[in-house]
Amino acid sequence: MKARVAKEDSMDLQIDHVTVAGQELDRLGESFSQAGLEAEYGGRHSNGVTHMSVVGFRDGSYLELISTVNPDEESPWWNDPIHGDGGPCAWAVRVDDIETVSADLADRGITVDGPNQYERVRDDGTLVEWDLTTLGEGELGSTLPFLISDRTPRERRVQPTGGLAESLVHGVDTVILGVPDLEAAIEEFETAFEMTDPNRGDDQRLSATVASYPDQPVALVEPQVEGFLADRIDEFGPRPVGYLLGSDGEITSEFSDAVEDSFMGRPVEWLSITDPVGCRYIGVVPGNE
Repeated sequence: MKARVAKEDSMDLQIDHVTVAGQELDRLGESFSQAGLEAEYGGRHSNGVTHMSVVGFRDGSYLELISTVNPDEESPWWNDPIHGDGGPCAWAVRVDDIETVSADLADRGITVDGPNQYERVRDDGTLVEWDLTTLGEGELGSTLPFLISDRTPRERRVQPTGGLAESLVHGVDTVILGVPDLEAAIEEFETAFEMTDPNRGDDQRLSATVASYPDQPVALVEPQVEGFLADRIDEFGPRPVGYLLGSDGEITSEFSDAVEDSFMGRPVEWLSITDPVGCRYIGVVPGNE
């Protein structure tokens, strides 16, 4: 997988996975599969409350679709986005030495909880284990990503699903992160990861002011007016509002009903997935592995 570097002393952020939450896991999986991103059931988490499906890509990153096993049960993770059909809700970066990285971030003044051990059992009975560290004051992975490192072989946790092993789409490229205060978020990312000098601009689709980091997999968006983005932040707090997938070429022939647009000067084709939020939030951009 490609390492992303913003500057010599910055942390190389490498997307492990991003999460989409909703009330009905089967409905979410069908929506993604119908759009050409085939989802496979991944099993129950060790908390006994949530279960998930995976859309796996060939670079090792993946989309996690998550809900509660029982519709009315409160979730220890992302309860409001799950029961409020919030869709994009969290992101994680992959690290090799999670204990060292966690300690380094704590030394920088970032609130750190972990690493802690988690597990889930796949539908075929295979045990999947990983270590996880929560960063920042907010909910897991809502603004700062959470850190994750495999304890069992990674191929137990994710493999390309469906036809995605041969797809032009190779993985998750960028998290579009909705924040109420752009300058405060920029400062937080600089403190945590030494990310500096973002490109600034506007996005008409979201009616947002944007700070993007071309060499890092995140773009921050602050609403300019009342509307979808402002309402979403009011309801769910700061958290991802969309995800961009990287492609090795044109994707028009691979996904039907894609809508052409742009984001911070990059061409984007928004896929037909709207469930559960009611608007398109998965885009594809040209990229390289």
